[in-house]
Amino acid sequence: MSEKKVTLPITGMNCVNCAANIQRNVGGLNGVNKAEVNFAVEQAVISFSPEQITLETIVEKIHDLGFKVVESGEDEIERQAEILNQTKKFIAGAAFALPLFILSMSRDFGLTGEWSHAAWVNWLFFLLSTPVQFYTGWDYYVGAFKSLKNRSANMDVLIVSGSSVAYFYSIAIILLPVFTLFSGGETSAVHSDHVYFETSALIITLIKLGKLLEVRTKGKTGAAIKKLMALQPTTATILEGYGDVSGYNNDGKLSNDTLDKHFKLHHREKEIPISELCIDNIVVIRPGERIPVDGIIIDGNSTVDESMLTGEPIPIDKKKGDKVIGGTVNGHGLLKFRATHVGKQTALAQIIRLVQEAQGSRAPIQALADKVAAIFVPAVMVIALITFGIWWTATGEFVTAMIRMVAVLVIACPCALGLATPTAIMAGTGKGAENGILFKRSEALEKAAKLRTIVLDKTGTITMGKPVVRDIIPLDKLMRANNSLLQDLSNSEPLSDDELLVYAASIEKGSEHPIGKAIVSFAKEKNLTLYDLFDFKAHSGMGVEATINGKNLRFGKPAWFESELLEQKSLRLESVGQTTDSINIKKSIEELQSKGRTVMILAQAKNIIGIISVSDAIKPESAQAVSSMREEGIRVIMLTGDNLNTAISIAREAGIDENDIAAEVKPEQKADKIKELQRENHGLIGMVGDGINDAPALAAADVGFAIGTGTDIAIEAGDIILSSGSLTGIPKAIAVSRDTLNTIRQNLFLAFIYNIILIPVAAGILAPFEIFPDFLRQLHPILAAIAMAASSISVVTNSLRLYTATRL
Repeated sequence: MSEKKVTLPITGMNCVNCAANIQRNVGGLNGVNKAEVNFAVEQAVISFSPEQITLETIVEKIHDLGFKVVESGEDEIERQAEILNQTKKFIAGAAFALPLFILSMSRDFGLTGEWSHAAWVNWLFFLLSTPVQFYTGWDYYVGAFKSLKNRSANMDVLIVSGSSVAYFYSIAIILLPVFTLFSGGETSAVHSDHVYFETSALIITLIKLGKLLEVRTKGKTGAAIKKLMALQPTTATILEGYGDVSGYNNDGKLSNDTLDKHFKLHHREKEIPISELCIDNIVVIRPGERIPVDGIIIDGNSTVDESMLTGEPIPIDKKKGDKVIGGTVNGHGLLKFRATHVGKQTALAQIIRLVQEAQGSRAPIQALADKVAAIFVPAVMVIALITFGIWWTATGEFVTAMIRMVAVLVIACPCALGLATPTAIMAGTGKGAENGILFKRSEALEKAAKLRTIVLDKTGTITMGKPVVRDIIPLDKLMRANNSLLQDLSNSEPLSDDELLVYAASIEKGSEHPIGKAIVSFAKEKNLTLYDLFDFKAHSGMGVEATINGKNLRFGKPAWFESELLEQKSLRLESVGQTTDSINIKKSIEELQSKGRTVMILAQAKNIIGIISVSDAIKPESAQAVSSMREEGIRVIMLTGDNLNTAISIAREAGIDENDIAAEVKPEQKADKIKELQRENHGLIGMVGDGINDAPALAAADVGFAIGTGTDIAIEAGDIILSSGSLTGIPKAIAVSRDTLNTIRQNLFLAFIYNIILIPVAAGILAPFEIFPDFLRQLHPILAAIAMAASSISVVTNSLRLYTATRL
């Protein structure tokens, strides 16, 4: 049976209990396999079987619960509309509650005359408080009704209970004289019984202000997603009529004939909306413009700033045949490229999806807060009733007991508990995305903080994954002085590094072998001019032979030159940028091979001219990344299928201990090696890889880091994607993870300690102790409302600190 996974933006949730209500009811539908609802990001991630239930049924169920599912992409519009609506209600509430509060307090403190104690003043208070109660506070009544209808209790129930007790008690007070009058009793013109309309009005207005600030602040924790979405331009410039251009080769390059026919002869540019851009459209990007979609360059050279996606600040050189990524910024040159991925298939769209999914998922550390929140409201209701009963029994004063009960109902805050984890997760994953670190699941974000061992695959992870020239060793000048053939070849001058490289690159010109391509590429990087070659011959498994500049040259493996190597000749060993004394040829070859390098010999007839070695070089940042991890107390292990000598050579360059090398490990054994380390109790294990054969090990590890430049299978198996392809992303990811986890702990502490301390204070636990100030001994519901609003804002604000406090 197939499974479908959807993410639904939801509006109308007021607290974590609303999210729990949706999750419980939707998760209980037949055909729904899993439902996760996140209050902080206001979305639900639902997995279901299309054969058993339709998406429409799920959406209808959410609507029946009293919440609204909005179209993807429109959630921000809905959120802004909701903020505008709530702002209007707050302004209306403040306009009525402020004068009500001033008049009421002035009367209580004797600042007004006898007139303020007249019965009509209480009716004025009633008129001022009613719009606040049933316009500004109407959302709370609706939310409470829907919550109770679904047999649950949320924050709205507490707010409505607390404010309604004060409001309807006050109505009873002002109606009592009316009932007395109509029943034939007597009443005075001045009524002295106190009303609490200002309390109910201030409770609702202050809580509305708190929720408004909370929503605005909470929106900032999703700033990373908004930044990513803003990277894609709304329009693109295409060359009209080129959607069916043919003539591309496998590298995405156009043949010269195709260029002449379809590109150089026509320049009909047209600006279109990004939504109309199709695969194979030819897109024109001018200097400074943002690239709209992914593609392959067919004409032009430039540099492209990819920092917003990879976190790497240095612009990347781009030329014909190179890939470009949507959302990046073109530098100084004009580029034309063929669109290869558009819409939801672009790299930028996939990154946004991954970040959204991570922010919407639930971290294990959130479980405790969820359990507490589930019973929080009913528990507070019980505590409030007990408080009322104790104080009424102890004092015999109904009003005192009522005020205590209202304070307990109002000060209790399940929202801070619900926001503690997801807001930190949102900020942490957002900060990671800004630095090229994509957390696919919040569980990985939590686990990465606890990693004690990191296992690095060698090829393509520590190293470049392709051969590069490492050593160029020409024959020593003194030896060539006695050799007429060598004198003739080099015009009696010592054969330089570049000359040796030119001969080797010329004979390998046109080769498809990785070693040959590496040598030719290195020569081109140095802008060396290559010779034409004649009489080319390939000797299978040994090397190649050709006539270059009138000389017959051979270039190949040492085994092809066994007879020449029997003679003890000397070489001037000159690794790139490093010179040593003369050494024996055979010894130098063995030394290079012990370092894991592939040695190639260049000879003319029976005379060895020089040696060139190639190997897979480590990435420039690998040693720095390993050093950073070890400084954090993390053990770094290298995993490779190469022989031990090669592995030791790479490990030394990367700064990895020889005792932490696992060499000659077959691809199918990598996952077993991870499990072995887990059994040996090395703490949580992180695995870093980029290839198909790394996928099982990435899945087996506690946290799998996939190199973003690697295969799709490895990326799919990983928990964290390093989109820059740089190993420095690992210590950065761990730093983000640790800072996020610390923030979650701080938030949970704030949320728990707030409720643990202030609920008893509101209940009157400090009343017997005169050492405390009166406002704490007799906590007024208005102060309780302020404290309640402040608790949620403090948690969200603390999460926002991750954007500036994270050590990257």
